[in-house]
Amino acid sequence: MRPPLATFIGGLVLLTALAHPAFAQTAPPAATPAANPHPARELTVSKCFQCHSDNIWRDQRQDARAWEAALYRMVARGAVWTGDDIKTMATFLAADYGPNAPRSAPVSR
Repeated sequence: MRPPLATFIGGLVLLTALAHPAFAQTAPPAATPAANPHPARELTVSKCFQCHSDNIWRDQRQDARAWEAALYRMVARGAVWTGDDIKTMATFLAADYGPNAPRSAPVSR
C-alpha cells in the first residue's frame, strides 16, 4: 500500500528544508586569507558567519567608517554586539577587505 501523495510531497518539502544550508550548523573556517592574520578575524568570523558567507566581506571593499556603519545596521536588525566589538571588526574588515587591500580567494566553509 502506497502512502498518499500529500504525505509524500510533505516529506520531500521537509527533506528539502532540512538540507538547506541555512539550517546546517557549520564551524567557522580555520584558514585565514591574509599572510599576517588580523587578531580580530576570529571575532569577526564568529559574529558575521552566523548569517553571512565571506562574500559579504570580499564584495563590499569598504573603509573602516563604512564597515562600522554596516555593522551598526546589523545591530538594528538584531545582532547583539558591543561598541568595542563593532570597532574591532570594522578595523579588521577595513585592513583586510578595504578598498586598498589586495584581493583574496574565498574562504572555504
